[in-house]
Amino acid sequence: MTSRERVAAAVNHIEPDRVPIDFGGHRSSGIMAMAYRKLRDYLDLPKVPIKIYDMIQQLAIIDDDVLERFGIDTIEMGRGFALEDTDWKEWKMPDGTDVLVPAWVDIEKRNGNWVLKAPSGEEAGIQREGMIYFDQIFWPYKDGVPEGKLDLIEALSDVMWSVPTPPQLGRIDLDSLRQGAKNLRESTDRYIIFLFGGNLLEFSCFLCGIEGFYMLLGADPRDAHRLLDNLTELYKRNLEKFIPVVAPYVDMVLFGDDLGMQQGPQISPAMYKEFFKPRHREIWKYAKKLGDVKVQLHSCGGIRPLLDDLIDAGLDAINPVQTSSAGMEPEGLKKDFGGRLCLWGGGCDTRQVLPDGSPEEIRKHVLQRCEILQQGGGFVFQQVHNIMADVPPENIVSMFDTIAELNGTG
Repeated sequence: MTSRERVAAAVNHIEPDRVPIDFGGHRSSGIMAMAYRKLRDYLDLPKVPIKIYDMIQQLAIIDDDVLERFGIDTIEMGRGFALEDTDWKEWKMPDGTDVLVPAWVDIEKRNGNWVLKAPSGEEAGIQREGMIYFDQIFWPYKDGVPEGKLDLIEALSDVMWSVPTPPQLGRIDLDSLRQGAKNLRESTDRYIIFLFGGNLLEFSCFLCGIEGFYMLLGADPRDAHRLLDNLTELYKRNLEKFIPVVAPYVDMVLFGDDLGMQQGPQISPAMYKEFFKPRHREIWKYAKKLGDVKVQLHSCGGIRPLLDDLIDAGLDAINPVQTSSAGMEPEGLKKDFGGRLCLWGGGCDTRQVLPDGSPEEIRKHVLQRCEILQQGGGFVFQQVHNIMADVPPENIVSMFDTIAELNGTG
């Protein structure tokens, strides 16, 4: 099988020739730039400029030689864009490493802190001295959802998480978008993921503040519904604009909405059914109507009580499968949902095992996880969320080499 065929088989619950692997195919299966620099040095790979494509999380673009070394089967559509030297500018990471960051990201050093500015000039995020990522510091609707017609495009542009990243969908013309996606498709047989977003709970919290939106859900459901209706319509307009253009060249559309926390869902199943399920169904089914694509959701945390409803709403795959959370044990997830939902993740615990285990402990852990999850398809290997800055490179190599051993490609 090609990489694309391998992942497609797994998503369709057909056991592929070997376990498909995702590393950097989306913004929760990647690696922080500090760890990536150490990984390249450990592998004795050529010195190359390290590019940070996600300024907020400090995630590195994973170069082709690393993708080849680990036999990676996925790629993010944004890799077909920002290919010119002028798309990048120099920056220095907190550990002193020289890197490149997107040229359009507006950051300013002030009193030892880095301030991230929105296109309007609003200070949207801050990386305080000693931190290795940015924190949100501005919430457009912190004082309440405005009455009347909402200008969500303006409001969202001031949210830190909306700071443009490749392929800069808001700034690129559709012909260039189509050509970039087409070029990527023709250059690789990897399974291509289009990062759309479409976050409902999360972006409502980013607009109102977490406590502010939770107060709306509980005390002013009228305004909560009004905000969510406006977000849904905006997302549908964006899907209508982009999906017909990119659908011939991508395989999956990735949506986001962190619905879980360590002990279970952030909201009750009843509240999910009232506020979010109908809108998830509407958005996901619209994406599939507009193009021949699969739908994946990124949601951290213990979301087992919501999985039946997510599947019913049209979901094909879920990541990162946070197996350290309540109710997310691999055996139970595979037994109860493995025939209806592709478990895209859960392959290696990143909370304790990957950062703190020995290479041999990681090997045993990964083999055990794959034995549970790979049977009958419905599984794509990725570690549970991004590899953090302090993870030893030998542990990362052990994780991927174990998959190669299992796959017979090592």
